Amino acid sequence: MTAARTEKAPAKANKRGAARLAAVQALYQMDVAGADLEGTLSEFEQHRLGQELEGDQLIGADVKFFKDLVSGVVKLQRRIDTDINAALERDWPLKRIDLTLRAVLRAGVYELFERRDVPPRVVINEYVDVARAFFGDGDEPRIANAILDGIAKRERARDF
Repeated sequence: MTAARTEKAPAKANKRGAARLAAVQALYQMDVAGADLEGTLSEFEQHRLGQELEGDQLIGADVKFFKDLVSGVVKLQRRIDTDINAALERDWPLKRIDLTLRAVLRAGVYELFERRDVPPRVVINEYVDVARAFFGDGDEPRIANAILDGIAKRERARDF
């Protein structure tokens, strides 16, 4: 994954994109390490968001948006996981999905459920891009697209 560089003040959309990527990383970390919400939010805010990586200054993330995504997924995880499971093939439940893809799906579904200020097509495109950042052009971005599109069309049908 390459670092996003800043030359001028980043646009709000870029800051939200950076927040989405960081939220997926935080959710993954919580899943793998069993880290708690407050500790993870604090670590990311103090040491990761907008920091330098391999000599490049990363785009500063929208911290409020980042915290909303991570906290919201934790708060609504049971509902989110139920919806993702319903959208998956019966023989591929959520527990069999790669942990990073699982984090991508959870953050995207949370945003579809709770962030009505963001159009669903934007949510889908943003999380497909996040999946591409982690998986390249593998199957995972297509899976993210299919799952998020199906949930968006059911949850936010009026927006299509």
